[in-house]
Amino acid sequence: HVQLQASGGGLVQAGGYLRLSCAVSGNILSINYIEWHRQAPGRQRDLVAQINNGGGTMYEDSVKGRFTISIGNAKNTVILQMNSLKPEDTGVYYCNAVGSFRRSATASLPEPFNSWGQGTLVTVSS
Repeated sequence: HVQLQASGGGLVQAGGYLRLSCAVSGNILSINYIEWHRQAPGRQRDLVAQINNGGGTMYEDSVKGRFTISIGNAKNTVILQMNSLKPEDTGVYYCNAVGSFRRSATASLPEPFNSWGQGTLVTVSS
């Protein structure tokens, strides 16, 4: 099965930075895209940034120019560099990946996956 491991959250003062990492593991055949979502206290989970298999990126308006999503050095890892953090960036950050995988080494057909990591808490103090 496919697993996502998110890390890098923490407590930072406004204006500071954090670097989140999402590692995708399993019998991965391909990844269509990886996203970061944010869930602020008492609010729904919203898309923050996405990177697709062609390297194309997109960002939610409030983070444009401050956040950068990129492919990490390790295989199937994505980085979210968050600069100039604001208190409104506070929330639990979840990574999500969509692609295809093989359920086992002997499986004949690929299967799609849409998997989520466990979330990492980002707290920005004013």
